[in-house]
Amino acid sequence: MLLRTRLALTTAAVLALTSCGGSSTGSTSAGSSSAGSSSASAGGDLSGTLTVFAAASLTEVFGELGDQLEAENPDLTVQFNFAGSSALATQLTEGAPADVFASANEQQMTVVTDAALAEGTPTVFTENVLEIAVPPGNPGDVIGLADFADPDLTLAVCAAAVPCGAAAQAVFADAGITPVPDTEEEDVKAALTKVQLGEVDAALVYATDVQAAGDAVEGIEFPEAEQEVNSYPIAVLAAAPNADAAQAFVDLVRSDTGQQALEAAGFRSP
Repeated sequence: MLLRTRLALTTAAVLALTSCGGSSTGSTSAGSSSAGSSSASAGGDLSGTLTVFAAASLTEVFGELGDQLEAENPDLTVQFNFAGSSALATQLTEGAPADVFASANEQQMTVVTDAALAEGTPTVFTENVLEIAVPPGNPGDVIGLADFADPDLTLAVCAAAVPCGAAAQAVFADAGITPVPDTEEEDVKAALTKVQLGEVDAALVYATDVQAAGDAVEGIEFPEAEQEVNSYPIAVLAAAPNADAAQAFVDLVRSDTGQQALEAAGFRSP
């Protein structure tokens, strides 16, 4: 049976791995030189641990692609750190060990490239747009973006520092709307969870998150979203402990198979 570890590490936890030389209490180590070093078997199969830092909105589709890469390489364990792109970029610039970074916008990738942490030039591999998520039945009677200026509704958006929050600010500005959110969440999955739990009348998330949530939420498209399309870049990191596996994962994401998986999840071709 394939071993699979999907981690949502905090900044402190990731940095602790760095300062301690890289071991964790989990079944795999994000920074272990024995598990994470670049290696291939005599037959050319990938092995060791591949650590991917990826935007929270990529959780489902990257999980599927990681499963595929593991199935093709039984000696390889793929582990993910899914979080807001700004938090991930901060972790990387503060020394967190990782092999691949996939951001939900180019701004946070620039933070990493400006610190000379990426190997080569990052590639945009997909795009996404915002959508309004509401609980089933739409109890708040939300109909569009203008409802985010209604103080009688309970509303969630992403914090401005993360890509979904930056895109939200841009669409509000484009539409001339002054939003009155009740909560600003650290990543798009946290905002979506507020809707799923019925804690808010609406949240501004990505279209892909609405699709991934299935019947747990309802989605409301709005025309202003097309003015602020998020481009997602991906890069192998310069200090990748498992560079061979990192490049293989990036190649898989960019392949026809990867692009079909992204499209099926609601993402757009770049």
